[in-house]
Parts: sequence; structure tokens; C-alpha cells
Amino acid sequence: MIAGVTDLAALVGVADACTTLGGPRNSYYRGIRPVPTPEVDEAGAESPARSPRPRPARSLSEAERGQIRELLNSDRFADCAPRTVYATLLDEPQYWCSWRTMYRILAEAHEVTERRNQIRRTGYAAPELLATQPNQRWSWDSTKLRGPATWTDYSLYVILDVFSRAVVGWMLAEREDAELAEILIADTCTKEGIPPQQLTIHADRGSAMTSKAVAELLVDLGVAKTHSRPHVSNDNPFSEAQCTTLKYRPSYPDRFGSLMDARAWARPCFHWYNHIHRHSGIGLLSPVVVHASQATQQVAVRQEVLDGAYTAHPERFVRGRPMAPPAPTAVWINPPASAHDLKPRDSTANALTGIPAAADPGVSRVSAAQPPLDAPGAGADPAPDRALVVDTTNAP
Repeated sequence: MIAGVTDLAALVGVADACTTLGGPRNSYYRGIRPVPTPEVDEAGAESPARSPRPRPARSLSEAERGQIRELLNSDRFADCAPRTVYATLLDEPQYWCSWRTMYRILAEAHEVTERRNQIRRTGYAAPELLATQPNQRWSWDSTKLRGPATWTDYSLYVILDVFSRAVVGWMLAEREDAELAEILIADTCTKEGIPPQQLTIHADRGSAMTSKAVAELLVDLGVAKTHSRPHVSNDNPFSEAQCTTLKYRPSYPDRFGSLMDARAWARPCFHWYNHIHRHSGIGLLSPVVVHASQATQQVAVRQEVLDGAYTAHPERFVRGRPMAPPAPTAVWINPPASAHDLKPRDSTANALTGIPAAADPGVSRVSAAQPPLDAPGAGADPAPDRALVVDTTNAP
């Protein structure tokens, strides 16, 4: 076809020749175009060769491009952006080229870089925390409660047991302060009877959480600490979820009239959360039941009720015998690649020690809401009113 089009094109032209012979002109032009030799890289792999781009006649010569580069790198313009150089030369008056061409010349010489001293953030490893019983891992955070006027708010600190989801300590203050957080942590550890080297406290990177005062207190108490990665709220899911639960309560007001008003709301609210609330992440048990190691007995009672209902009307249970939601056995924050791997894992964020080497096949891969698991934990029996309230009137 290409030969026929070539012969006929000498008489009627390429377009008419292609139309007469029923072939597209693109195929004809591709057929007569010379095939470039494939390029071979250092590894011996071939890549399709590209025809060199023709140089426009109006482009700058190599000598002119060299002069412009020397001008841009001169002492006068070394610290100036090409737009500034372009405008300065126009005011003199001189014209060398457009400012965009100046950028191209510098880019060809790899001289276009970031001038600012940008921070280089190192990689942060995800904290991997495992809790197999109460008072083994705590997480804490603070949130703001709006006060009576604009720009007025109160700080609510909450310490949560990761395994049982029980609020073991809370504090309402007029400000966020590291010394107040230190008081809260110390009093909560004393009330829970935490021995040294047992507890790990996890928090985000707020000013109070990363303060030197809190860090020194934890060292004195023999408590390890871990922190979330910067700007990663999922690293502290349980505290975030607990805060959302409180603020979505029907009794949560738009604003609080005073600090005492906020505390009057917080006391019954935390009592509801610990004793009445049935938490979906711990087998629909109340946090205080799991924290007191009474989950197994509670699940057994529920199972007896379900067994009686099944015996009375088995036809109503089309999926077979109903099973009560099991109690948790293990709770993870950022579980490893294998949920069954419960060995200690070292990272820049934390180093866990004393963790069992194996666990029940139903180990939880935790997010803010996780599936419950089967078996009880162990821990101290908390009193019903263990929540800590710190009055900031005379606090430092």
C-alpha cells in the first residue's frame, strides 16, 4: 500500500492517493518515517528511542544561554529569583530573555532547588500497644468544654484503661497545664495501686503530654510512656472514641455556665459511662465489670438466659443456639502484621516487655471500635466513685 500511495501521490497528492486506495494518511506517514534505533541503558534493557526534538530557529544559542546562566549566578543576582532578575534588568533597561527561560536554563544545570531551610521530619514508627488485663495500658487525653462566653473553655482530662475502657481518673480545670496533669496521674496511680514497671501510659503529643514534668513523674513512678505519631489521631483511638461518646450524650449542653456547672455534669456522666453504659468493644459489658475481672461471670449469666430462651422456643432461633458476646482477652493499639503475634516488638515509639508469646485466636485488631474477645482479664476491683476531680482554684 505504501508503495502504491507513493507512486500515485506524485500525480494527485498524498491526500487524494490515500482516499483512492482506501488507506489512512497517518498509516502512510508512519510507514515512511525512519525507525529509530532502540536505546540501551546500563542494565542492558532496551527502551524505544525517541527522535531528537528539533531546535526552534528562534531559540537562544548555546553562547547566549551560557551568558544568562553566568548572569544569574553572579554575585549580584545569586540570591535573587529569576522574576526579580527579569524585572531588575528591564528597569536598567536590558532584556535577555523571559523569566521562564531563566528557570529552564537553571533547571538544565540542576540549579533550581528549595531556598528555604525546610524541616526534615524523621519517620515515626507506629506505637504497638497490647493490653491483656486491666491496669496494664492506659491512654489519656484532654478535650475542651465550652464556657459561658466566647473564647472561654475548660480542659477535661480523662485517663482510660485500654483493656476495660473504664475511666480510672478525670479532672476538670480552667486551663491545660502540665503540673495539673502530673497531679492527676499521680493520684490515679495511687488510687489504682499501680506497682512499678507494670503500667504503660499512652497519649498524643499535646503540650501537657510531652512536658518534662509529666515525664519525670512517670520515671519516678516506674511507669513507661508512649506517644502517638504526629498528626495521627488513630494512634490514640480509645481516648478519642470515649470523648466522642461523652459529647454525644443527650445531657451534654452547648455551653457550661461555670467550672462548677461543668463538674456537676461530669460526675454523673462518668458514673453512667463506667457503670451503666454497655460498651460494644468489650462484649456489651459495662467497663467497671471488665475492670473488676467480673466479665466471665457476667457472660455466663447472660448465656444461661439465652440458653433458657432457646430451650423454650428453639424455632425462633433460625441460626441455632444464641451465644452471648464474649469478653475481651487482648486489646491492641496498632496491632502488628499478624494479630496472633504477641511477642514484644521494639520500635522508636515504644518497647513492650512481659507480654505473653501466644494468645487466643480471637486477638483483637483494634481501632476505635473493635470486636470483643473471649476470656477474662485480671485486675484490682475499683470503687464505684474512683474518678478523680481536681479543683484548680488552689492548684499551681
